[in-house]
Amino acid sequence: MSPESAIKDVEASQAEVSTDRPEIIITRRLDAPRDDVFRALTDPKQLDQWWGPAGFRNTTHEHDLRPGGTWRYTMHGPDGTDYPNRTVYHDVEPPKRLAYDHGWDRDPFEAMFEGTITLTEEGDGTVIELRMTFQDMTDRDRNVARVDAVKGGKETLARLAAFVEVHA
Repeated sequence: MSPESAIKDVEASQAEVSTDRPEIIITRRLDAPRDDVFRALTDPKQLDQWWGPAGFRNTTHEHDLRPGGTWRYTMHGPDGTDYPNRTVYHDVEPPKRLAYDHGWDRDPFEAMFEGTITLTEEGDGTVIELRMTFQDMTDRDRNVARVDAVKGGKETLARLAAFVEVHA
């Protein structure tokens, strides 16, 4: 299954938009070992193949996987629009957890949200939880409306599922 064909299975990714906290939580069970999933999340050559919603491609410019390190990359949209992104890691716990600030790649850097990815072994697979925490409810709702963060997160995890099932 290719990362693009996995989009038909996007509903296997579960989303929760909190009513009392400024966060979005997306979870999915992946048919791959946790070590393989962690590599797919942290190896720029792998990330470039699947990261982002349906139809997006990526180019990594810098990747420094350590607390304080940066992942700078451009997401290339299906319509040809380029979206420069920056992720600044503040916690890296292989193969269990990543915590980071995420935003547009511009100076001064302003985080759009704080992300936490948690990987939990379940049988011969892995449960991934992607938690996006925004400054406040207004900020969260604006991002949900502007970039369709729930749909994009579900599609991203669907693409990851397809990628790790083929490459595990």
